[in-house]
This record gives sequence, structure tokens and C-alpha cells, in this order.
Amino acid sequence: MGETILPRRLFLWCMALIYMVAFVSLYVQIPGLYGNDGLLPARWQLRYTGKSLLEQLLTSPTLLWLGPRLGLDTQTAMELLCLTGAALSLAATLLEPLRDSLVFFCLWALYLSMYQVGQVFLYFQWDNLLLETGFLCILVAPLTLIRGSRTVRDHDPVTFWLIRWLLFRLMFASGVVKLTSRCPTWWGLTALTYHYETQCIPTPLAWFAHQLPVCWQKLSVVGTFIIEIPVPFLFFSPLRRLRLAAFYMQLLLQVLIILSGNYNFFNLLTVTLCLSLLDDRHVNFWLRKADKSGDENNDSKLLMWLSRLAELLVWALMIFGTIICFDLQVDSAKNSVSSRTAFTYHQFNQFLKTVTIPCIWIGVLSLTWELVTSMFRYVACSLIFGSLSFKLLILLQCEFMCRCACISSFLKRFWGMIQWTVFSAAAVSMFAVSLVPFSYIEYDSHSRLWPGVRQAYGLVDRYQLVNSYGLFRRMTGVGGRPEVVIEGSNDGNTWTEIEFMYKPGNVSASPPVVTPHQPRLDWQMWFAALGPQTQSPWFTSLMYRLLQGKKEVIELIQTDVSKYPFHEEPPTYLRAHRYRYWFTEPKADGSFPERWWRRVYDEEFYPRVHLGNTFLEGMLTQFGLKDKSASRRVSNTTVAQAVRWVRAQVRGVPAHTLIWTLIACSATFCLLQGLRGKNRHTEQTAVTNKAAEKVDDLNEGGDESLSDHSEEKQAKEGESEKNTDDEEEEENEQKSVSENDDEEELVKKDESHDESF
Repeated sequence: MGETILPRRLFLWCMALIYMVAFVSLYVQIPGLYGNDGLLPARWQLRYTGKSLLEQLLTSPTLLWLGPRLGLDTQTAMELLCLTGAALSLAATLLEPLRDSLVFFCLWALYLSMYQVGQVFLYFQWDNLLLETGFLCILVAPLTLIRGSRTVRDHDPVTFWLIRWLLFRLMFASGVVKLTSRCPTWWGLTALTYHYETQCIPTPLAWFAHQLPVCWQKLSVVGTFIIEIPVPFLFFSPLRRLRLAAFYMQLLLQVLIILSGNYNFFNLLTVTLCLSLLDDRHVNFWLRKADKSGDENNDSKLLMWLSRLAELLVWALMIFGTIICFDLQVDSAKNSVSSRTAFTYHQFNQFLKTVTIPCIWIGVLSLTWELVTSMFRYVACSLIFGSLSFKLLILLQCEFMCRCACISSFLKRFWGMIQWTVFSAAAVSMFAVSLVPFSYIEYDSHSRLWPGVRQAYGLVDRYQLVNSYGLFRRMTGVGGRPEVVIEGSNDGNTWTEIEFMYKPGNVSASPPVVTPHQPRLDWQMWFAALGPQTQSPWFTSLMYRLLQGKKEVIELIQTDVSKYPFHEEPPTYLRAHRYRYWFTEPKADGSFPERWWRRVYDEEFYPRVHLGNTFLEGMLTQFGLKDKSASRRVSNTTVAQAVRWVRAQVRGVPAHTLIWTLIACSATFCLLQGLRGKNRHTEQTAVTNKAAEKVDDLNEGGDESLSDHSEEKQAKEGESEKNTDDEEEEENEQKSVSENDDEEELVKKDESHDESF
């Protein structure tokens, strides 16, 4: 796999944005859900028994234990933690240096603190997925705040691989559980004929999707099975084009779910996980930037043709398997394609037993490959860097600098090796622990796991580091969508329906679009309608708080309290009935109906009650919903006053409007920042080009001056050589003359000597 620097940076930006959405969405609902007068007060989950802070954190890992030490009650402490998380994630969205490992650790700890006291309103699979992905962000993100640098680390491909493994577990398990649940709608390929109208909060497009022909709905189910079961194996393919195809298939599925249903930030988080399938070359293709790697040009033609042949073989096998497993046949008479499940539950169970352990080994081999390649890359870079540094210092001929640089280079390589070892060990540990929840899909494979891995999973289970997944296991509402409708009255004769802001109630109201906000009370109302009221103890608390007229709970139903039918005076009586809802059908002439829904009465869900009613008091006592503790004094510290001031500013603003405003502002800021950086890069490129031109001109002029100078120098050297030769000739002549004079003097002396003799 190629370099993944850009996908990793994009992944961290998306995670910061999703954290912001999650914290803001939860913040606006805290008073009604967990406040002192809320449905399930969070203070009931924190029992102060005189234990030390460390013991309390080990028992229940939440920062809310620090609330009394700061002079804050539990509700104010929860709001403070949510505001801190929202502000920190917003800052990380806007500023890249804050997309740091320490920042993501703080965000994970803050959301885990909420999760520990969230009870049933926070026990959703996407909350678990956010916590697991958030913990992996701690390993993926750089340590910018400590190192002061965002350079690529050698272990980055290893830690980023964990995101791909999490995506595989999520999608593969989501496809498998649909068949292992033995749900007749999934096995009959008719699940989507019910899904659009029975999902929790559908969108307006769900009405139109529901009107599609049955054959198209069945083919959509077949496509869902293909995308969720065989396609995830392509996540680990060594062929780049197969991984990219898997990415776009997953993206298609998630976009269709977003368009037809309000599933808060879950689908956005899944798309974010899919970024682990990309590489720098493809992101540069999105950005219309030239690819600098040149990998495609370096590939030999033989290797390219072999890759294309392997890709064709994979798609051929997948198409052939789809036709065989779902008995696809073209019905020319009806101009449609018929389909049915051509395998049995026993055959699928045997397939699952056969493939589960190989799935684990595929993960092992893929992770091993990432470990080995990153290690060799580290060794190669270290050797190249060390040799270049040594040669440079030898050229400088500075012994002291050579020794200092060698020591510094050794320390850097040693620190890099420590980092690689620690993060690789963490990646291997996370992979091993994740095998426990992954193997839940098949009992025999789960029992064959090493007991030490299961023990390790038991130690970290409370921190939600790894989780099991399986969405849309069974299709509900086959006989009509069950919906609970609460009615209130002041005289016991005239009853008025209490309409919720998001969930279906009024048959003429269009379905809303609230993504990525999650109205948690509306979601739980959907779950409550699936069974008796005794399976939803919080519903009794809801009836009790509405009879009391608690404004915090009313705001969960209607943000604009004036739209609540009993905003002036609480109702004297309350009751709840269960109805069956269906989408309406288009008129015979093809025009749209006046109403979105039709409904019929089913049964009584909750009897008529009032304050002091025996049944209501008995249910409150049975479920432990009566607060016997003395009312706590409201915190009046500076921090508490600041938290209440922020609450006053956002009160009355719909949560989805607030969230989309923050998203739009963040995206606009990042876009302007990117355009500014692009302009700055263009200016720097222009300046660099001008400087290069000047250097070229100087080099050309320098060459001419150097040639003239060399000619002059050669002429001078010639003259100096000529002068030297003349001087040598004169010296030789003088020497010969002096030698002749000396000889003449000697002759004269000899002659005088002879005469005297």
C-alpha cells in the first residue's frame, strides 16, 4: 500500500468534527436526561462511599468524580465536561497542530466519562464505535504538542492499519448477524420493503424509497449482503484498485442510508473509517494535484497486466457467486430480475465456521506485513540518513561536530526505534484483544481463542476499547410500525396528543432531517414501542416528570416550549396508547397524498395516571425512580455560573440547527485556510522560480567573467614564464662571464708564479 499521509490527516480532521457533533448533541439534552429533575439523574450512578479518588476511578472510570472537589453538582459537571469536549474538538477541527495524541486522549476520556453515567440513553452501538475509534486516534495522531513537529513516523502505517481492521469487523459482522439471526425478512430478501417505514426516524426520501418495486427492494438487499460480507475482504487486498473499489462501494451504502434515515453521526463515522482504504495518490487525484510518487510509472507492463487479470478474476468470482447464491434470473416477461436465497441456514453456518479463523489469519498476515515493511523502511531511512550525515561531516573535516552529530543521529534513531517498538506492541495488543468480540459471530471459533486473550479483554472491557457490532440484526414492525402516543388531559374527558419534535406522531407531519443530531428520547420511544412498558422503566419517569411539568424534560419533546400543548399548566392526567403506522401510498393518478402516514389503534400502552396515583407510585418504587435523597444546593461557583450562562444562550435553539451552524462555520474556516495556504504556496513557487532564474543568469554571467578572467590569468602566467626564462638566461650569461674571468685570473697567477721561480 502506498503512502497514507493525506488520508490519515483527513481521518483525524473528520474525527475531530464528529467528536464536536457528539458532544454538542449530548450537551443540549443533559438537563432533561440526566439533570436533577431529568428522566434518569446521573447523580444516582455516583455513590460517594468514602473511597479514595483512585478507587472510585477504577470502579467507574469517569471524571465526574471530580465534581464535588470543584464545588459542582453532577449536572453542572456533566455540562462542563461536554462544553470542554465541544470546545476542544472545535479547536482541533480548525487548527491542525491540535489534532494531537494528547488532545484525542482528552476527548476520549471526556466521552467515556459521559458514557459511564449515560445509562440506557447512551447504550448505542455508535457510542461504542466512537469510543473505540477515539481510542485508536490516540495511537494514530502525532505528538505535535510535545515534539513540536508533524513529521511522518515510521509506525504510522501500523497504527493506521487498526482503523482498517475496525472497519472490517464492523461491516463483516453487520452482514453476518442479519443471517445468523434467522430473521425471515432478511432470508426472504424482503427486509427493505419494511425498513424505510419502520426505522426509528425516517427522512422524507424514505417515503419515496418505500414506493420502489419489490424486485428492486430485493435486489437492494442482495447488494447489501454483497457489500457487507464478501467486499470487506478486499480491504486487505494487495491490489490498490480493489481497495479503492471497496471504498466506493462502502461509501455508496453509507450515503444511501444517510439519505433515507436519520442515524446521527454513525454513518459519518463509518465513512471516516473508510478513509483507511485510500492512499496519497488517490487523495491527490481528488485534489487535482500531480502525483509525485511515480509508482504507477515504475510498474512493469507484465505486473500491470497480471494485476488487471487478478482484478477481473475477483469481480468475475463475486458476480458468479452472487448469481448462484441468490439465484438471480432475468424475467423478460415482467422486465425485472427475480432473486431468492439459494442457500440454507446450515450451509451459511458451515461457511461461517470455515471462514472465521481464516479471517483472523488474514488480519495477522496483513498486520505482519505492515510491521515488517515499516521496520525495513525505518532501517533503510536510518542507514541513508546516517551515511549522508557522516559523509557531509567528513567533507566539513570537523572532528568535534562529527562526534556531536553522530551522537545526535544515534539518539534520534534510538528514540525512533523505541517509538516503533511501543506503538507496534500497542497495535498487536489491540488486534489480539479485538479478536474476542469479533469471534462472537461464531461460537466454536470463539471457544478456540487463547484464554489469555479473553482475560485481557475482561480487563479493558470497562473502557470500551474494543466492542462487538451487528446492526439491523432483525427487522421490526413487519405488521406495521409500532408507535407510542402520549395523551394529556385536565379534566379526564378531553384528551390532547403530545407531539414529539422528531418521531412520527402527527400523520400529516413530514419526516424530519436531523442528521447528525441524535434525539435520544425519540430513539428510546421507538425501542419502548417494541415491547411492554415494563421493559422501559424510564417511561414511567417520563410520565412522572410531565405530570410535574418539568421544563427540562418538556424541552426534550419540543425545543420551543410554546408548541407543547400544556406549557402553561401541567396536565392533570396522562395516558399512552400504541398505534400501528404505515407510509401512505401514491394516489391512483400518481399524485402525492396529503398525508405522509396512516395509522390504526393497537392497544393501551400505559394506563391513565395522575400525581399520587397508586399505579404510578408503585412503578416508581419498583424501578427505584423515586429520589429519596435531600435536594442538593445549586452550585454558585464562578465555573457553575459560567456554565449556566452558556446554557441560557443556547436554550430554545434546535440542536440540529446549532450543530449544522458549527459545521458550516468550521468547514468555511478550513476552506478559507486552505485557499490562503494555496495562494501562499503559489506565491512561494513564483518567488522560488524568480530566484532560480536570477541564479541561472548569475551563473551564465559568472561563466563569462570566469572565462575572461582565466584568459587574462593565462596571459599573465605566460608573461611571467617568459620573464622568468629571460632572467635565467641573463643569470647563466653572468655565470659564464664570471667563470671566464676566474680562469683568466688563475692563468695570470700561474704565469707570475713561473716567472718568480
